[in-house]
Amino acid sequence: MSDLLLVIGNCNYSSWSLRPWLFLAHHGIDFELKRVSLFTESMEPDLKPYFSDNKVPVLLDQGREIWDSLAILEYLAERFTELNGWPEDAGARGVARSVSAEMHSSFPDLRNEMPMNCRRRFVGFKPSDAAHRDIQRVLAIWKACRTRFGEGGPWLFGQFSVADCMFAPVVMRLIGYQIPLDEIGSEYANTLYGSSAARDWIERGKGEPEVIEEDEAPFPSEAI
Repeated sequence: MSDLLLVIGNCNYSSWSLRPWLFLAHHGIDFELKRVSLFTESMEPDLKPYFSDNKVPVLLDQGREIWDSLAILEYLAERFTELNGWPEDAGARGVARSVSAEMHSSFPDLRNEMPMNCRRRFVGFKPSDAAHRDIQRVLAIWKACRTRFGEGGPWLFGQFSVADCMFAPVVMRLIGYQIPLDEIGSEYANTLYGSSAARDWIERGKGEPEVIEEDEAPFPSEAI
């Protein structure tokens, strides 16, 4: 049995849960998984043992409890230092932390208008001006990171890092809502979306029976 237990919500909808799961799965770290069905009668009893205020994700490690996706990723980066969760270069590391924190705290219109839904393709979606601005900011971040720090590989900072985990839900959204991307954005989104860990997550979401109506957008969509 692994020392690590990750408590997550529905794979199809829970963008916050995706982030630490992706770090663990991408690196092949052994961990136990507990999935909580969000917004059901069982959710509160299932989350009552934890100090996360009925929120996911939660990581348990040898009696330690860590909640909030960015805090968990910081913990995992320290727990597995050999995996270089943050870039080694101090300048790149500072930018990686900045864009990760920005992703954690910003982009409200993108989040609200484009709920993550891994098993649907939404047809004819048009973002509001505010959401369009959020999208353009995301693409600008990706371009800056890839241009300045991406020489060592296909990820935002060359090698896979916490920053990629933080932006993974946005990749799912941009592809699901069929948002036009520039060349750098498209290449990066396809790298993450096509990774084995991301594909595993998507397949898990497709196999879930729950439907959260508020995250099913009120315009045409098709299953993938």
